[in-house]
Amino acid sequence: MTVKNEQFPQGFLWGGATAANQIEGGFYEGNKGLNIADVLPGGKERLKVLKEPGFNFEIDKTKYNYPNHEAIDFYHRYKEDIKLFAEMGFKVFRMSIAWSRIFPKGTELEPNEEGLAFYDRVFDELHKYGIEPVVTISHYEMPLNLVKEYSGWKSREVIPLFERYASAVLNRYKGKVKYWMTFNEINSALHFPIMSMGFSVQEGENKYQKIFQAFHHQFVASSLAVKACREIIPEAKIGCMLLHAPVYSYDSNPENILYALQEEQIFNYFCGDVQVRGEYPGYAKRFFEENLVDILMEDGDLDLIKDYTVDYIGLSYYMSQTQKKEKEGLDTAAGNLLEGVKNPFLKASDWGWEIDPTGLRIGLNRLYGRYQIPLFVVENGLGAYDKIEDDGLINDDYRIDYLRSHIEAMAEAIKDGVDLMGYTSWGCIDLVSASTGEFSKRYGFIYVDKHDDGSGTLNRERKKSFYWYKDVIKSNGEVL
Repeated sequence: MTVKNEQFPQGFLWGGATAANQIEGGFYEGNKGLNIADVLPGGKERLKVLKEPGFNFEIDKTKYNYPNHEAIDFYHRYKEDIKLFAEMGFKVFRMSIAWSRIFPKGTELEPNEEGLAFYDRVFDELHKYGIEPVVTISHYEMPLNLVKEYSGWKSREVIPLFERYASAVLNRYKGKVKYWMTFNEINSALHFPIMSMGFSVQEGENKYQKIFQAFHHQFVASSLAVKACREIIPEAKIGCMLLHAPVYSYDSNPENILYALQEEQIFNYFCGDVQVRGEYPGYAKRFFEENLVDILMEDGDLDLIKDYTVDYIGLSYYMSQTQKKEKEGLDTAAGNLLEGVKNPFLKASDWGWEIDPTGLRIGLNRLYGRYQIPLFVVENGLGAYDKIEDDGLINDDYRIDYLRSHIEAMAEAIKDGVDLMGYTSWGCIDLVSASTGEFSKRYGFIYVDKHDDGSGTLNRERKKSFYWYKDVIKSNGEVL
């Protein structure tokens, strides 16, 4: 099927997206310290295990396997992988820097040179092919020492440590990186704070007090990173990154519409309102009062947040969510750390994530209408089981169909007037799933021979979608 589309602007940033902890491996090499991802067990029970009170952030190989330790070995195979990205025609490659490669414990006064040098080599290899890196400063890989010593972002003491880290990488790579983001999917912590905030809410604790206090610390840290970027690389662009999942009301009952609005405000917009508009939104005051949240702030915090807002919004989009105030008796739909009620108009992926390309157009319109700054879809993709046929081909037409429909939705949003910078498909090469720790949940254009039981050669193979995406990029989205 070929679809003609002439809506994407010249210079649109086509590419793919990954995260250090899901592709690199080499978890003890180059003087890297342990981070949160290194203690996350593999398997479908990952989130259940992490939600249990008392998770001790230790490695226990008698009970679990740890796929992030080797991942797909990008640490040693980055040249091979980047060459494949270049073959597809990537303009940009979204990646993250592992904080614990640069400051192994997070408390050192000087950065680890071996870690810095590794990313120098990666950036140089990307530039060799004319690919611009898009770098997330913190993507679910906080140094484990900061989790154990400070309870992660619960503690204000982590702010200057993050500032030191951000300043170190901004200074080191000021000639190599033009596009930055501070915290990956910062709002995801509302439902699941372990990976992004470094703690779990214990029984008897006020969940919202802990999480929103940690949000405040991250907002201050993010603004300090924006300030450092403006001073160190004034020509660069630095954004926030949000998990965006438009919320639909289950029906036209005003009670359900109001409930959906309130869910949307707190989950989809709160973090953006602070980081883009530079102030706490009005609706948050009532939410805080009703949930007994009292945020401790220091003098100057609100001025800093106001003065150093982001240049663009990076967002992930995988699914919408449908909400009803009273859910009893209704089928639920869960995915991407979210849970709502089943939408009868949508199909779902192999992992139960509802597929809704129109939701991407809706979300882009809502975000741009609210903020009026450029948007960048930095994650979107389909996790699915892939099969190697007898002839060696991997015919992932289901992935092509998914991506085509979402790219069409972006084109429609651009027609609607949305300022969209680019698109980096998530997991452009197969990697470890963040939510389940599985290899079998594959997203990539490139198949990696690695399996949930740890077996595999790590060989790379091009899927059918590889050649399809190459044509999409070559035609600037005209041929889908």
